[in-house]
Amino acid sequence: MKFEDTYLNDNILDALYDMKFEDCTPIQEQCIPHILDYHDLMGIAQTGTGKTAAYLLPILSMLDDGGFPKDAINCVIMSPTRELAQQIDQAMQGFAYYLDDVSSVAVYGGNDGNRYDQETRSLRMGADVVIATPGRLLSHLRMGNVDMSKVSFFVLDEADRMLDMGFSDDIMQIASYMPKDRQTIMFSATMPDKIQQMAAQLLNNPVMVKIAVSKPAEKIKQSAFVCYDQQKLAIIRHLFKTGNLNRVIIFSGKKDKVKEIGRELKRINIKCGMMHSDLSQAERDEEMFKFKSGQTNILVATDIVARGIDIDDIQLVINYDVPHDVEDYVHRIGRTARADRDGAAITFVNERDIPLFNQIEKFLGKVIEKQPLPEGIGEGPEYKLIEKRRSKGVGRKKSNRPHAKRHNNRGRHKPKKE
Repeated sequence: MKFEDTYLNDNILDALYDMKFEDCTPIQEQCIPHILDYHDLMGIAQTGTGKTAAYLLPILSMLDDGGFPKDAINCVIMSPTRELAQQIDQAMQGFAYYLDDVSSVAVYGGNDGNRYDQETRSLRMGADVVIATPGRLLSHLRMGNVDMSKVSFFVLDEADRMLDMGFSDDIMQIASYMPKDRQTIMFSATMPDKIQQMAAQLLNNPVMVKIAVSKPAEKIKQSAFVCYDQQKLAIIRHLFKTGNLNRVIIFSGKKDKVKEIGRELKRINIKCGMMHSDLSQAERDEEMFKFKSGQTNILVATDIVARGIDIDDIQLVINYDVPHDVEDYVHRIGRTARADRDGAAITFVNERDIPLFNQIEKFLGKVIEKQPLPEGIGEGPEYKLIEKRRSKGVGRKKSNRPHAKRHNNRGRHKPKKE
């Protein structure tokens, strides 16, 4: 489906035309009509499927059509991390280019006092769209800086990540400040029991849209080292000494490991950056700027970088540990082989992570090449195949919410812009 075949208004379509966006992704094709019809929605989709546009475009279109309170907060979008909040804000600026009467503000922690004051002014003036991390928004709520009594749209992006980070109570508290008849939209990469419980509390007869986890690009050359934890740094040293490695991200699920890997690389005179939760926002921004601009070519990071950060020239991804979910594996290695480039992904698999990696192989439908360990570091554990248990499916519910006004733009021809 093309965007021109949806009921998005002309100003949104103009912006998409300028950005050379013509065809909807599957998640956009399925979500945009339901959101325009004012249904609550539960979307199961991974990063990279276009879910940000799937909710931003219809919400912005409806706000631009009018009928919502002036100088009031009409939409709140929750993000688990500052980085994703910044990315949503950037997308917002592009999609809302022709929306003169729709304002927005991004609200997230780790900034200085000047930033907090700017957020406060925007919130008190009633920015139409607020993009926020839970902790920062709660801080403003407790200080009396924000009135959410007129919110019409409540979006939870990457809800599973927010729950994993311990934000469940914060989200429910934030929701309590909003009208009960708001439209609520949740997106999650996975659907564990705790997400289903939250959806039951926040959503009213939601439409369920589920996009299957896409497999990594075939051009990503995937391989693994089956090794013990104490052998991993030796493999890192071997890889960097024997190969001309450039534009590399090394992922670990733990910030202490990120620091340890960073120290080891610097010890062997390899310049690298590090991204983890102990850094201030200014420090994170500086590290990301250095990496994007090529001042550093190696980035060691927790999964904070795996989702929602677009860097097109990554040549190699190293998983220092096996992600706990297939989706996280796809997100991590999906940082490479972008924009028609080739790429490679190497995963270190210790004896405890063999069952997890076996599940990843079963999802991929192939056996990932196991590289021999470098000479002199000993033998690794034996790689044994483990049977995977079948997961439960998720049912679909139909919405009975009232329909919003729709605008027919079918068959619309757009003039070329100068």
